[in-house]
Amino acid sequence: MKVIAKQPYVKVERQIKSVELIRIEHRRTIYLYDNRIVTEHREFPIKDVLDISYRFIGDGGLLYLHTSRGVYSYNVKSSPEDFVQACKKHIASYPHS
Repeated sequence: MKVIAKQPYVKVERQIKSVELIRIEHRRTIYLYDNRIVTEHREFPIKDVLDISYRFIGDGGLLYLHTSRGVYSYNVKSSPEDFVQACKKHIASYPHS
């Protein structure tokens, strides 16, 4: 299946070792396909995706995926504007039944 758009995101893991807090960043990618949006551990059918939005916070921001199962947030370090626009266009044109 062909990727329509993709956006890198970061999953931050915090570990406490002795008296030190260690922050580990896992680089991941969210993919828009014809019939679904896929992340590292989740898959959202396009028919269940209601909207997608973005909010700047600090050096990056949060990408919000609004679905019929709730809102999921993803930390992004680069502007997701192209990905958001591609998703919005695709969601609007997808035949929801």
